[in-house]
Parts: sequence; C-alpha cells; structure tokens
Amino acid sequence: MYPEFFHIGPFPVRAYGVMLAAAFFLGILYLRYLAKRDNRSFEELLSISYVTIFGGVIGARLAYVLFHLDDFSGRWTDTFNPFASGQFGIAGMNLYGGVLLAMIGIAAYARLKKLRILDIFDIIAPTLALGIALGRIGCLLNGCCFGTPCDLPWGISYDPGSIPYSVYGDAHLHPAQIYSALYGFGLFGLTHVLIKKRKFFGQVVSIMLMVEAVFRVAIEHVRYYEAEMFFEIAGLEITYNYAIGILLFSTGLIIYITQKNKPQGPS
Repeated sequence: MYPEFFHIGPFPVRAYGVMLAAAFFLGILYLRYLAKRDNRSFEELLSISYVTIFGGVIGARLAYVLFHLDDFSGRWTDTFNPFASGQFGIAGMNLYGGVLLAMIGIAAYARLKKLRILDIFDIIAPTLALGIALGRIGCLLNGCCFGTPCDLPWGISYDPGSIPYSVYGDAHLHPAQIYSALYGFGLFGLTHVLIKKRKFFGQVVSIMLMVEAVFRVAIEHVRYYEAEMFFEIAGLEITYNYAIGILLFSTGLIIYITQKNKPQGPS
C-alpha cells in the first residue's frame, strides 16, 4: 500500500489520482492510434474522450455519495470539495457510477453530433477496459476495494492504520485489486482485437458488457463491501454492483442479438 507518491509543497500527489491520470492519458493515445489507423477524426474522438473523463469522474463521485448519504448529510458541498478532509483531494469513488454517467454522456454527444452511438461505444470500449486495469492498480496502492480473508500463498496483508487493517487486522486477504487489474488488461486486449474484426456496430461493447458482468459476479465472492452496498431481494442479500452486473449482461445480450444481423456500413 502506497497511497501517496510524494508532496508538492503541502499537497500530496496521490497514487489513485496518478493512476487515473495515466489511464486518461493512455486512453487518449489509444484513440489517436485508432484515428490514424482507421482514418477517423481524432478531434472528434478527443472530444468524446473529454466527455468520458468528466462524466466518469463526476459519476463515480456522485454514486459514492449516493451509497453514503448519511456521511454527507448536512454537508453536501463536501461532495466535490477537495479540501473537505483537511487534505487536498477527493476520497471515495464508485466505478459503475462513473461508467454509467460516462456512457450517458457519450450517447448524448454522439446523438448531438449525429454519430453512430454503438460505433462510438465500440471505439471507447478498450479505453474503459484500460481505465479498469489502471484504476484497480490505484486501488491497490490506495488500500481500497480490498479482498476477503484467504489462506492462499499470494494473499496480502495491510499495515496498521489502513482501512483493510481496521476490518480484518493483519489477516491475509485476496488481492482483489490485482485480480481486477489483470482482468482489465485482459479485457483491453480482447476489445482491441474485436475492434479489428467486428462484424457489426455494437459487437465490441456488447461483448465487453457481458464479460464485465460475469467477472463482476465472480469477484463479488472474494471482495469486501461495506454494509451500505448490500440490499435484500426475495430473501437474498446481494450487493448493488452484483445487481448492476446482471443489468449489464442483459444490456449487452440485447445489443448483440438486435444488432448482429445488421450490416456494418461506414463508420
């Protein structure tokens, strides 16, 4: 765990923020590569990347606040106040909240510019996968999104004073962040290959959504969640992310079935 890399004066440079910035930067470079390879407008893709970045950050923060309403009651300005904790920075993000608002923003921008929405989603899909990979490395360095106890040889423990230590002490835990990071890199590779070989618009994003849903259901069994992230349905207690995973799979399947027989045509 290494939450802060260094300080610039009184301001810490946080590992999670650095990894997010790296994901955004590499994502833009990837879009530049695609634009050159496929003779697309890089300026257009760059604008979409800005929508993705701002939508992702805002959505991730708003979703975190939504799941921790009691913590923010009476001090709603702390939602985006970087000095609220007495230190510079905003702590607390929810991945799916960021993905959801980013995709809404992308769809709105594509419609405004009269672009094919599913084509744009396909192009953006690898950058989202890259964001998952690097973001989870940031989680590992930050000490959040950690796993549950295990007796595996690759289990990791955390230092006193960290959030995982406050929950499980010095027990060895599943390195859930590493699992997720490796998955993210694998998803990036998969979507990159699919972009080259896609047969219809929406093929890449639909497969990405279904793969993400399966992984989310699997990782739920080895990852710790706060009580606020659980709810009960039909006598079964599940996390909100689990439920969202089911929704993602259904959405991906619908896109795949409804689009697979449509001709691709020009982008």
